[in-house]
Amino acid sequence: MEIPQIEAFLAVGTFGGFRRAADALRITQPAVSARIRALEGSLDVKLFERGRHGLALSPAGRALRPHAEQLLQAVAHARQAVHDLRPASGGALQIAAVLSICTYLLPDVLKRFQAAYPKVLITVRSGHSKEVLEMVLRGEAEVGLARSLHHPEVETLALRDDPLILVARPDAWPARERRARLEEVADRPLIFFDRGSSDWTLTHGLFRRAGLVPNVALEVETIETAKRMVERGVGFAFLPHLAVGRELRRRSLAAIAIVDAEPISRSLDVIHPRQRPLSAEARALLAALRSALSDAGGPPRRPRPRRKAR
Repeated sequence: MEIPQIEAFLAVGTFGGFRRAADALRITQPAVSARIRALEGSLDVKLFERGRHGLALSPAGRALRPHAEQLLQAVAHARQAVHDLRPASGGALQIAAVLSICTYLLPDVLKRFQAAYPKVLITVRSGHSKEVLEMVLRGEAEVGLARSLHHPEVETLALRDDPLILVARPDAWPARERRARLEEVADRPLIFFDRGSSDWTLTHGLFRRAGLVPNVALEVETIETAKRMVERGVGFAFLPHLAVGRELRRRSLAAIAIVDAEPISRSLDVIHPRQRPLSAEARALLAALRSALSDAGGPPRRPRPRRKAR
């Protein structure tokens, strides 16, 4: 057996076909086929079989798979052990992150990271959660930063909750009464962002479950635009705490607690492939992330919904 053959075997088994496996490994489809034939020849078995639903592992393939995964994991650990002995003279770190994390978290994190690792070349690519996941799975990024992102082929490390908080200008709601029922909020001018995104869907779902139709005053593309509109008194918006924590501390924005609805909460996550341990640079980035989030403070506690009297 050879390592490229094992990699091809696991890729075909994971993606269910030679073409998609070739795309994931960044080689040609004939090269994948040749590696599988060579592996089958060395073992004198068929590792895949055609079924009603396409290509699937044969009994021999199913028996081999856990051992193949262990082999690649051992190889990854061996490479990492050698890599960690090298002098810290440089290196590269590829990051994929959703736009909100790129905008509101990474600047502070990368400032801390570069102070400790000035010779490491950092590449940051942004996209929606699904695009971040695909970049990590394709090996285009060593780590991905997203919100509430899970997949069987990646390890997910939750760093902190990041709830969507209803915010307004301080003069738009009396300071002593910053608790409201969802019905009251639905009548106020509301600003929504990034139509079709998970944040957009979660916020609309909050009203839909209560049988309410929100008063949509404006729809914009980004969280930052929505925040600027709220600051100028255009309306109210449900925004991630990550995006408004600084404004809440400075009291340029105020949070309004919803007393009769479950809070919309998501987590800030780091993802990386299960079969590849994090490099020293990636582990240092993770430490910088935790440090920055600790300094920024966590989101405020949300009141529990009031139970209706029976």
